Amino acid sequence: MDSCSTEALCFRLRVMQILGVIPARYQSSRFPGKPLADMGGKSLIQRVVEQCRKSRQLSDIIVATDDPRIQEHVESFCKVEMTSSDHPSGTDRVAEVMARHGGFDGAVNIQGDEPMIDPQVIDKVAEALQDAPMTTAATPIRTVEDYQSPHVNKVILNQASEAIYFSRRTIPCVRDALSLPATDQLKAFPFLKHLGIYGYRRETLLKLVQWPVSALEEAEKLEQLRALDHGVRIHVSIVAYESIGVDTPEDLEKVLKELGIGKTTR
Repeated sequence: MDSCSTEALCFRLRVMQILGVIPARYQSSRFPGKPLADMGGKSLIQRVVEQCRKSRQLSDIIVATDDPRIQEHVESFCKVEMTSSDHPSGTDRVAEVMARHGGFDGAVNIQGDEPMIDPQVIDKVAEALQDAPMTTAATPIRTVEDYQSPHVNKVILNQASEAIYFSRRTIPCVRDALSLPATDQLKAFPFLKHLGIYGYRRETLLKLVQWPVSALEEAEKLEQLRALDHGVRIHVSIVAYESIGVDTPEDLEKVLKELGIGKTTR
């Protein structure tokens, strides 16, 4: 049995200890102080933590921040750690936390701006780490707006449910549907929208942040392409969850309506 097969078998034979890490920055060009925004008496970051606590697969949860205001706020309801302010991405912030906690086999990077994150999505991403070094999730594209938008990342998979490529462009190109209206193009293939949640085995995460930015990553501005460039297998779980992130105050009002909560005050 080769070393890769032995490693995979070891992961399947025991319960993995998975750390949920929620990166949370105070500075945001479109929504400064976003993690502390009030949502019916609870902050946005507190609601994310509460959803994560419903997960069956996370052994522990840590909020990773670079701002003492967020640290002071989070300390009352969750573990929180200060991380470097120089990190270029949330992945680097998660890796810094993971490097301090040797007892965990892997980590799930949960976006700090999704107060409605489905715990079952977290569980699927975490469970898939039993058989893959890196994991994520995707959902069917349902609207023409998402199909055409460069702000909605797309992913295509192989027969093993592993990512072949991620892109801001619509992929694949269905040649026979190119002359059809966008509504018909959308029906021509089961297009997938990538969701911004990642699982990593410890060794994979710590290697990933040491590798330089790849050409594809630089072109698309999608950091997961760095992993594919280095041959890392990324398992993609298909879920029904429709991601609702908060990037602006207007997004927050939309989420509040979804939750049936009155207008926020900041």
